[in-house]
Amino acid sequence: MLLGCIGDDFTGSSDLANTLAKAGMRTVQYSGVPVGPADAKLQAGVVSLKTRSIPVADAVAQSLKALEWLLAQGCEQIYLKYCSTFDSTAEGNIGPVAEALADALDAHSVIVCPAFPGTGRSIYQGHLFVKDVLLNESGMQNHPLTPMTDPDIRRVLAAQSSSPIGHVDAATVLMGAHAIRALLESEAAAGKRLIVVDALQDADLMQIGAAAKGLKLVTGGSGAALGLPANFGIASQDGAAWTGEQGKCIILSGSCSIATRGQIAHHKTLHPAMEVSADMLFGGEITAQAAADWALSEDGLPLVYSSSEPAEVGVAQDKYGRDASAKKFEQFFADVARLCIQGGARKLLTAGGETSGAVVEGLSLTQLEIGPEIDPGVPALRARAGLVLALKSGNFGSVDYFEKAAAILDGTTT
Repeated sequence: MLLGCIGDDFTGSSDLANTLAKAGMRTVQYSGVPVGPADAKLQAGVVSLKTRSIPVADAVAQSLKALEWLLAQGCEQIYLKYCSTFDSTAEGNIGPVAEALADALDAHSVIVCPAFPGTGRSIYQGHLFVKDVLLNESGMQNHPLTPMTDPDIRRVLAAQSSSPIGHVDAATVLMGAHAIRALLESEAAAGKRLIVVDALQDADLMQIGAAAKGLKLVTGGSGAALGLPANFGIASQDGAAWTGEQGKCIILSGSCSIATRGQIAHHKTLHPAMEVSADMLFGGEITAQAAADWALSEDGLPLVYSSSEPAEVGVAQDKYGRDASAKKFEQFFADVARLCIQGGARKLLTAGGETSGAVVEGLSLTQLEIGPEIDPGVPALRARAGLVLALKSGNFGSVDYFEKAAAILDGTTT
């Protein structure tokens, strides 16, 4: 294995695996740290963790365990994947995990680049934009677990880190890989180990990738990995043929993002949908078994969702507690997914990183084969014979994403 990747959630990890597979690397996504050696033919392995919102010490410990396994597979470079909206808090977990990995690898120059132009995420003068607005005006300021209220990635990272934060500005990036590498080395010499790198377009990411050749550790969203395969002499090629699954498709959404709420509103006009509120769950008005029975009995593409407006989420968190509410919904969706599969469903679509992680863990999935891209950052995945799925980050996908994804999962379109 050449490139070892550690993802802090399952949707972002499938996004990264998709990027590497499209670039020509033989890639597999793992759910949790694998046991035993990887297939010797693999060039990249993505270890998916669920560490974005857990206590810092736990996130660091799990990430170091993943690092140990990846190094045992012979990986020459490590990539830490986090969300392209830099989801984190003042305590972490991006900074502490990145520093722990850097310490373990003795890495002194570490790129930090959450940019993903294909989905509208760009970095200019250290500030993260989502399309044409700053991060803190994009809806991410209302995230129920990791609200992002500061668009300056340097400031956000500085609050989480033990050393000063470096910066490679857009003007330097436009000068190409050699200029980027020179400024990275200069910043590292000044004691700035974690270095935010601007990126406005895919061409910038390719130059950043070239500048990262030989670095022990790189961090970013999936976009910043675009240029890494070429450093190993790997060129883009046609992916393996995709064979979908026929049968029942169920959609589960716990994302409260603007994009997902728009997708739900569109989907409800054409297909059956069941909304589940915190009051319903805590009050015992709905159970996972009842939701699964409903989804399995409905025609079309049934959707079970809890994607409320930010104000409603806030009320529920005040009433039941943020952590208790999040755990309640994660367990609910994991149970619904398990019961639907037991009831004969062969395709699952999930929306939201925490929801997707809960579903993957609830189904005890260990390895995912990367299929065709549905929308930028969202690939089709095969879990095993008779089960395919798509794990979507909340802010990704077109308004008709659910129908498009279902068609690709059953092999109607590719």
